[in-house]
Amino acid sequence: MASFPPRVNEKEIGKLLLNLVDHTEVVRDLTFAPDGSLILVSASRDKTLRVWDLKDDGNMMKVLRGHQNWVYSCAFSPDSSMLCSVGASKAVFLWNMDKYTMIRKLEGHHHDVVACDFSPDGALLATASYDTRVYIWDPHDGDILMEFGHLFPPPTPIFAGGANDRWVRSVSFSHDGLHIASLADDKMVRFWRIDEDYPVQVAPLSNGLCCAFSTDGSVLAAGTHDGSVYFWATPRQVPSLQHLCRMSIRRVMPTQEVQELPVPSKLLEFLSYRI
Repeated sequence: MASFPPRVNEKEIGKLLLNLVDHTEVVRDLTFAPDGSLILVSASRDKTLRVWDLKDDGNMMKVLRGHQNWVYSCAFSPDSSMLCSVGASKAVFLWNMDKYTMIRKLEGHHHDVVACDFSPDGALLATASYDTRVYIWDPHDGDILMEFGHLFPPPTPIFAGGANDRWVRSVSFSHDGLHIASLADDKMVRFWRIDEDYPVQVAPLSNGLCCAFSTDGSVLAAGTHDGSVYFWATPRQVPSLQHLCRMSIRRVMPTQEVQELPVPSKLLEFLSYRI
């Protein structure tokens, strides 16, 4: 249900426009489709994701069901065709947003998955979990391509589900497609390159809860449990021409189409982020 004023003028700026009230529990996350369609997805503790059309007076278009527990976070792919959702379970859910159907569940984490983010070209998906790990997936075939651990040596699956002061709370992709940031309970924010096993830079941060890069990738903002927001200048590197070309190709070609290209195998591995 929604109420929507007939028209917005300058005097109404800052006033409430919509009140979407169909969820039955706390709403944990919101994400707009990047294509400018004003399609909004909300994630809730009521175990559902709801799809709203703000161009149609906030009409609820679809309810996505599949989670067996709270939904913590959701993210659209850059072309708006795919949605990732994660929550109080070990699975990562991928949804087809043209048909509003589940594509697949990605299995690999050993504890609740609490955050997710797509790379700018849509070829990679980062997920953060209480199992002390950030995984980088190929969302098109479900393969885990990289693992960034926050506890060394990594805990066994039995202990990965316990309280170990290394729970990862948030993950964010930089817009250069080369770096990600993660926040963990060990009072650290880490900056990673997608092709290196260890952080390229770390900084102290207590009670970190969420993080996001600025549009140009030069600044990382992080919010904390105590109500503060901190900012860092991020590691900067001029992307190689090869990487820029790879991103351009991957924006329009999923992994399956890339693998059918008549090019050398090493180039296919590079385009598929396998090297």
